[in-house]
Amino acid sequence: MARYALAMLAGCILSGQVRLEHYPQKVVTQYPAGSPDVAAAARTGAVTQLRSRDGALWRKAARGLTREDPKARRPLDRLQYFHSRRYLPDDEVEHIAAGAGGDVWVRTRTGFSWIQLRPMSLSRKAGLFEARIRDRHDRYGMVADSRLARPGDLASSQLDTNDNDGLWTALYAAAECFRYQVTRSAEALDRARRATEAVLFLETISGRPGYPARSYIRKGDRRAQGGVWHWTPDGEVEWKSDTSSDEIVGHFYLFGIAYDLLPDAGLRTRIAGAAGRVMDHILDHGLNLTDIHGNPTFWGRWSEEYFGTARGKPDSPLNALEILAFLRTAHHITGVARYEAEYRRLATERGYLRIASSLTELRRTINYSDEELAMLPFYLLFRYEKDPAMLASYRAALDQWWQNIRRENNPLWNFIYYSANPRLAKTPAGREDLLAGVHTLYRIPLDLISWRIENSWRSDIEWAGQPDRFGRREARTFLPPDERPVMKWNGNPFIVDGGNGGYSEDDGAFFLLPYWMGRSHGFLSGE
Repeated sequence: MARYALAMLAGCILSGQVRLEHYPQKVVTQYPAGSPDVAAAARTGAVTQLRSRDGALWRKAARGLTREDPKARRPLDRLQYFHSRRYLPDDEVEHIAAGAGGDVWVRTRTGFSWIQLRPMSLSRKAGLFEARIRDRHDRYGMVADSRLARPGDLASSQLDTNDNDGLWTALYAAAECFRYQVTRSAEALDRARRATEAVLFLETISGRPGYPARSYIRKGDRRAQGGVWHWTPDGEVEWKSDTSSDEIVGHFYLFGIAYDLLPDAGLRTRIAGAAGRVMDHILDHGLNLTDIHGNPTFWGRWSEEYFGTARGKPDSPLNALEILAFLRTAHHITGVARYEAEYRRLATERGYLRIASSLTELRRTINYSDEELAMLPFYLLFRYEKDPAMLASYRAALDQWWQNIRRENNPLWNFIYYSANPRLAKTPAGREDLLAGVHTLYRIPLDLISWRIENSWRSDIEWAGQPDRFGRREARTFLPPDERPVMKWNGNPFIVDGGNGGYSEDDGAFFLLPYWMGRSHGFLSGE
């Protein structure tokens, strides 16, 4: 582990680039009590502390076990926790036996675990994540939720709808666009096209130009309860309404990237058409997204009138940023002068650029979902805006979000931030942020089943003085993602207890997007 970290540090060169290395991924195989496939050394004994053959010290903990490697370069690798069903049949460790290399066999009260530390490239890891999406999360080209009828049993997977099917699919499609740019892989191109087509379809089924559905099912499909649903006139498709700003952010993020990176002229024309219709819809309805009854959706509001309300005022920095990014992207894709003119009018005459820079003044609580809705538009603005004065204002706004974001070690946010500040990527602080983001990519678990995971018992966690906006206990200590509950980037990484007992599996596209974006932008060297 120490050799890996030193090599990675040496690979972080002055250009602000991290050289990727093979990192030990945790591959876990669990067996019931009495299984004939368990190593003989694991069956008998009561050893609760040992050194594995790679020199690391494994100990029984109050729950599960720990692995200590004081030689590891990254502090988060020096003491690692293994507990919950992600790693063990139960948390009562009775015996630890050394396997080959750094592997261990663990006997618990109800079964056995074989924990392997298998060196793996991020490219290989991405391939495993791609296979997961293909096998259990592809619903008509959309990246869909996987519900498990039996806890942890992937064979019992059932596809389900989600409020943000359009957003999650757009982010996966963008990842495949970056992948295609890097590799020119025919598979990447096929996956990018399929997911982009799925997002474009959402805008066609509502019967209202420029108003995309959140999700949809076909006749005979099972759908989740809740939400506002409508049937198409032919009775073949039921689609979900009350579309939010989350969806529009995701759609425009994909529109820009797919338009720039995909080679299919016909698809690019359709992307331009959809972007224009969505933009026209918002402009023609007073900077609102309106449903089939002509009413603004609950979250689809970007007008000055909304900013003047009690609910809209704290939202205004984010929403001002969003609408400016939509307009800038729409003009880039379509060349329609109306979008450029409206962009300039809102930014300067109506003060939207100033509003976008007022986050620290107006924000009441930290909303990690809002961080996603800000960073994706920031990426578009820094991709397309060329005016130095405008860029300086956007950087000032970005720095306000960065004040909280930096501590999250989030690879996607870090790559977006340094794509906007390339010179800072070459500084010691920038290089450390890039290393921290890459380390998060390494530590995202291979197992994305939503096991119940609890860390509140740990003595090494420092707690925040106040709960988060949902009243949950929040840590100050950053735990790597393979020690905390599964989450996407719109969640709070300082909530260290959670999970639903193994009744769902995440798709893992949240890993693929920063990995392929990082390689596309040259932050990552190698595979």
